[in-house]
Amino acid sequence: MSDLINEVKPGVLRTPDECFANIPDFPFEPNYVDVDGLRVHYLDEGPRDAEPILLMHGEPSWSFLYRKMIPGLVAAGHRCVAPDLIGFGKSDKLASRNDYSYQFHVDNMSGFVQAIDLQNITLFCQDWGSLIGIRVLIDNLSRFKRLIVSNGGLPTGDHTPSDAFKAWLEYSQNTENFPVGGIVNGGCASDLTEEVIAAYDAPFPHDAYKECARAFPSFVPISEDNPETANNRNGWKVLSKWNGDVLTLFSDSDPVTNGGEKPFQKLMPGAKNQPHEIIEGGGHFVQEDKGEVLAEKIVNWLKTS
Repeated sequence: MSDLINEVKPGVLRTPDECFANIPDFPFEPNYVDVDGLRVHYLDEGPRDAEPILLMHGEPSWSFLYRKMIPGLVAAGHRCVAPDLIGFGKSDKLASRNDYSYQFHVDNMSGFVQAIDLQNITLFCQDWGSLIGIRVLIDNLSRFKRLIVSNGGLPTGDHTPSDAFKAWLEYSQNTENFPVGGIVNGGCASDLTEEVIAAYDAPFPHDAYKECARAFPSFVPISEDNPETANNRNGWKVLSKWNGDVLTLFSDSDPVTNGGEKPFQKLMPGAKNQPHEIIEGGGHFVQEDKGEVLAEKIVNWLKTS
């Protein structure tokens, strides 16, 4: 095997620490917890006795995506917990794509929330952070208090996916080269620096680490025969009765999730009369483009929620 492939046990890869040596603007201490034999990395900033804001990233990013939001949230007295999904960031990565599934990630993140015993959670989620995080909320209702959704959703296969998603699915499954940093850059309204692009590439020093990032688009329930279609439909039944406060902060320049805020606003009781906003100048990775703006809006909302 390549010297770049660090296999810590059969079928489990771990990005060497030296790959993260030059990450810019990321002064946060790493934390690790074992969940079903896999090491999950997470950030845990702010007072431990404050109600936590769980920041869930999507594909192909990692907790680095939240570096612009965390300082403002912590300054306002909030605790921020930002895990790396298995397959991303500093968390372990499975060598075989066949070992990943949508349900696998839901179970792993449920285990994470339970392992560090988070309570009274405000979930902020985007992209796959929404598909996974909202399912974790559904499976652990007593632990969650509020939901903030940005550029994400809980698809059920009942609607035709956007042309942008179809193009992304085709590309992800067939491209020979999967340039993670370049993909994140392409999903932003602003141009990222070379150092930031390199930070998104850092968890993947070899293609062997990218199996989850490549597989994720194929897991999205966009048809009746997807194994998670029924689970997400049942999930919406739960969400339609949940009374936690709900806020949507979608961006104005994301062709993949355009209009995705509407089901949350229509179907969830806690979304009524909330100050939902469309963030101007934000691409798909709105945390990169407008992280400080998001943090400010969340702080203001939590003062009244």
